[in-house]
Amino acid sequence: MPVMDCSFPARKHDLNHTGYGSRSSCTGGDRDILAYKSMHMIDIDTLLAWGAVYKKLAAGETIFREGSTCHFYHQLVSGSVRWTNLKEDGGEFIQNMIEPGESFGEFPLFDRSPYAASAITNKESVILRLHEPTFQQMMKQHPEIHVEFLKIFTERMRFKFLLLKELACDGPEQRISTLISYLKKKNRSICKECNQLKLTRQQVADMTGLRVETVIRSIRQMNENGQLVIEKGKVYC
Repeated sequence: MPVMDCSFPARKHDLNHTGYGSRSSCTGGDRDILAYKSMHMIDIDTLLAWGAVYKKLAAGETIFREGSTCHFYHQLVSGSVRWTNLKEDGGEFIQNMIEPGESFGEFPLFDRSPYAASAITNKESVILRLHEPTFQQMMKQHPEIHVEFLKIFTERMRFKFLLLKELACDGPEQRISTLISYLKKKNRSICKECNQLKLTRQQVADMTGLRVETVIRSIRQMNENGQLVIEKGKVYC
């Protein structure tokens, strides 16, 4: 029977969401439910059958650090995780925002190298962890999982190509617009009911290589230009 490091707040079947009527109705808890995906990178029952365990984490907790050795496969069940490179000045460059159902930190599982970035929780979260040797055995018996990883790696690479192009050529408003367009296309970090951007100004800055002050000014300008809407400090796309 799978062991849980800490108490688990809800069963996966309890996470089905209902509709919302207005922008103001999307509370923090509602957004957690709305972000939940019925499809997972690897089916939860499959992971549990292979001995994966739940682990509950507090907000701001480091799951693994850049340069460290990989010992587990990680999959987010609830909450939010950022996959990020920490700078010497204390800043960050966010490589990806991980949503429920997604895996993260997979590179070392395939190339045996250290972690390329750190993983830190944005809020209280629950993850599933599977020991690396067991993960390798599971992959041998389920080759179809390789195809799914190939798809997700390709998608992430396309995003990096897109973002690097914007970093090299365009101004701040175009960078932010490109990021938002990508998130909307992929149904990520944007509320499907009210179109609220679920990233802070700081997180947008850390994903685009901009200063947070620049992001704040640019979002205000985009609001004036009709590219997005700011309402009570929240951004709607």
